[in-house]
Amino acid sequence: MKIIWLGHGGFRIEIAGQVLLLDPWMTGNPVFPADRRADAIQGATHILLTHGHGDHATDVLPVARELGIPIVGQYDVMSHWAETEGVETVGFNKGGTVHLGDVAVTMVNAVHSSSFGAPGGPAYAGTECGFMIAGEGRVIYVSGDTDVTADMGVFADLHAPDIGILAAGGHFTMDMRRAGYAAKKFFDFKTVIPCHYKTFPILEQSAEALITALPGVDVVEPQVMEAIAL
Repeated sequence: MKIIWLGHGGFRIEIAGQVLLLDPWMTGNPVFPADRRADAIQGATHILLTHGHGDHATDVLPVARELGIPIVGQYDVMSHWAETEGVETVGFNKGGTVHLGDVAVTMVNAVHSSSFGAPGGPAYAGTECGFMIAGEGRVIYVSGDTDVTADMGVFADLHAPDIGILAAGGHFTMDMRRAGYAAKKFFDFKTVIPCHYKTFPILEQSAEALITALPGVDVVEPQVMEAIAL
């Protein structure tokens, strides 16, 4: 398994024969090297979308069209795009599981907001979510943009994820301290990868508070377009 950070909340996850692009925001992402776009999307089999904000969804439709691959996400948005955008989609909802080859993806709750920018103001974009991604005998919890929630205890009981990809930059999501609390309180992670940080000055720039909160856990500060092999 390889997990490759695309900067901000975006990842390339190579698992069980599938290549999943998670919230692959590249266009306008200040920490993503524009000349690595082809490398980031090469061989991708699916795109997973947690919510509609531009720093997660901007490149989803263009990449889906370019590669001819399905977008996997919240039912309302996927149904709309299938009808209006000429792309293949897999729509489901919270608590549901879809199988992408040998990878099982379960949609779980997140607490944030979800909208598309529109001329008349924010437009409905379904609801925000996270994912449990199971394959190769491992389970990855992708928090999506969220605060700490008591739901995380249920997620841990049902899925027992050993890898956590946690939005932890603060201001728009939980910060490093809160992410550390969530990981320690609810989960038994072997590996934690923070994201949604460093992108802008308003966000946290270091994972030190997360590392301090989780002794004995391998907290990996990802580097853009450098593979984390697990």
